[in-house]
Amino acid sequence: MNYTEAIEELEAIVQDIESADINVDELSEKVKRASELVRFCRKTLNATEMEVQNILKDLKEEDKKV
Repeated sequence: MNYTEAIEELEAIVQDIESADINVDELSEKVKRASELVRFCRKTLNATEMEVQNILKDLKEEDKKV
């Protein structure tokens, strides 16, 4: 799974919950799945942010050498 797929699944879950045609058992499962997806997205965003920061740091260091 990638970030885009996780966001799309989260959006689908939100739509399902907002439709109000969901029973309590389904609601519980969807909320659990949504929390897993949110954790995944946060982890992915944090990793991407660190990667971008490292790239920018490397570029600055290269500029200092030139």
